[in-house]
Amino acid sequence: MLAINRIHHVAVIVSDYEKSKHFYTEIMGFQIIQEIYRSERESYKLDLSVNGLYQIELFSFPKPPARVSRPEACGLRHLAFEVNDVEQVREQLLTKNIVCEAIRIDEYSGKKFFFIADPDDLPVEFYEI
Repeated sequence: MLAINRIHHVAVIVSDYEKSKHFYTEIMGFQIIQEIYRSERESYKLDLSVNGLYQIELFSFPKPPARVSRPEACGLRHLAFEVNDVEQVREQLLTKNIVCEAIRIDEYSGKKFFFIADPDDLPVEFYEI
């Protein structure tokens, strides 16, 4: 078995860098670790801290192809974030004019969860512990 400690980061390519930067910092509340512009690639790289534990990397590239979200395609299905209170998180997002799906119950764990979409329609899940 490989000696893997934990997930280090998740990388997301975005179509509109400023819009996604706003979403992940102002709406989601992630803290900026560092922001780099790579002129040779015409690309930004934004490292974000998720509660001081994990990192999301946002990348911008000129004209990336659209991501297929629906119907679901092979590859990364969604990002999921653990929260203490699903109803509270959903209400906070609704006050920021974010479209939220209805809260559902996981049929196996009995836990509550719901989804939103980021600016590129990447599904983002909030799962109650």
